[in-house]
Amino acid sequence: MDGFNMPILYQHCKSSIPPCDFKPEPYQVRGLYLRVTYYKKPVFINQGYMQWLWDVDGRRYLDLFAGVATVSVGHCNPKVTETAEKQLRRLWHTTAIYVYPQMQEYAEKLASLLPDPLKVVYFTNSGSEANDLAVLMARLYTGNFDVITLRGSYHGGSPQATGLTSNADYKYPIPSSMGCHNTMCPDVFRGLWGGSHCRDSPVQTIRECSCSPAPLAFSSRKCKNLLVSTNFRYHRSICFFLFSGHCQANDMYIRELNEMFATSVPSRIAAFFAEPIQGVGGAVQFPKNYLKDTYQLVREKGGICIADEVQTGFGRTGSHFWGFQGHNVLPDMVTMAKGIANGFPMGAVVTTAEIARSFGKGVHFNTFGGNPLACAVGSSVLDTIKEDKMQENSAEVGTYLLTELAKLRDKYEIIGDVRGKGLQIGVEMVKDKASRDPLPPEAMAEIFEDTKDMGILIGKGGLYGQTFRIKPPMCITKNDADFFLAVFNQAVQNYMERR
Repeated sequence: MDGFNMPILYQHCKSSIPPCDFKPEPYQVRGLYLRVTYYKKPVFINQGYMQWLWDVDGRRYLDLFAGVATVSVGHCNPKVTETAEKQLRRLWHTTAIYVYPQMQEYAEKLASLLPDPLKVVYFTNSGSEANDLAVLMARLYTGNFDVITLRGSYHGGSPQATGLTSNADYKYPIPSSMGCHNTMCPDVFRGLWGGSHCRDSPVQTIRECSCSPAPLAFSSRKCKNLLVSTNFRYHRSICFFLFSGHCQANDMYIRELNEMFATSVPSRIAAFFAEPIQGVGGAVQFPKNYLKDTYQLVREKGGICIADEVQTGFGRTGSHFWGFQGHNVLPDMVTMAKGIANGFPMGAVVTTAEIARSFGKGVHFNTFGGNPLACAVGSSVLDTIKEDKMQENSAEVGTYLLTELAKLRDKYEIIGDVRGKGLQIGVEMVKDKASRDPLPPEAMAEIFEDTKDMGILIGKGGLYGQTFRIKPPMCITKNDADFFLAVFNQAVQNYMERR
């Protein structure tokens, strides 16, 4: 019997933790001297299996953060573990100056999942390394220097990547990458402009739409009748958007980008970096056409477009294998890590042959990137995602979670927004829906701690730490989702009763 079957730990939650047949090995606690700040009462993890983690006292937790969206197919997934053990007995490491089948086979398998002409693969050990490499390649290929990212973005912690990152919490008072600039994040909930039909998600904001009425061949009455007949909720202010696909919020954010082009960067740039859905930034989603319009402007300025798929890739968004596909764009380069190898250190950059040729101006070498063990694990992860239909599961369970969380948003004044796709979900907490002011850190900590004490591990993000991040292993079930919903509801209710 694991620790979370003890009744005292469920005295504030009516829902029982779903069963699990796996039995963890006992752990004898020794001296632990780590500086842990994520929880007031630290969690010391001993073992994991699929969507579950056990601490050193045998308590079981449902892991809905997956090592920061990294454990894609489950902790110690049996299929991946078996592959890793087999490769460990054969060959751990050699150097890329030799040829070995694991790298060749995995590169071909990975490239087959990306559209033409994205077919040249470079292996790294992390997302920061991948993004560093992408910047270098972009500058070499274009002959330009300046790179643009979005405010609130996170692209890694290396000296180069911290320049790309636009979040003060991850900045240090030392020089970081020169030539990096950021533009306004097109956040349709918290940003200057937004609305109720802007983003590609099962759940939209509760914010009034910014789109203005525009003259069309439809009168307001005809527009209303047509919307009613097609089961759309009628808002006169969005008629133009619905019939033409036009979004005023998108126009305004693109105007801000053009303003930055006119004032902050040279006439020619090297690249534009963006996550299809911001990860550390709090699962922020953009207007549907924002990336398409931005890619066009960037290419007109001589730059290439880079999709940072470190958190959105490998089926996590459900509808597509890659997050950029949901925006109907084709980047010039894709960076990836985290879920690529289920927690084993690995990253990659995939680009075109044309861009790759420019990299021949010098010798690029990565000691550990693409080593036999990493490639074997990465290959097994791809097989497992396909065989166990984890992308489909992300779509099904993720959509269920989003729609049920939206009901809690309607129930509680402090839940301002629910957003995301698949199992890339954010729940933004506010003082009240009218002001949209972030819920203070101490309040977030109360709910966060309470959720953990009832058996659920989630993450936090956003510029102000105001967003709960739900990015579990893609093997979670609807029963797991129901358990989380019950626990989260109870945690929010507990906070509301205490304040």
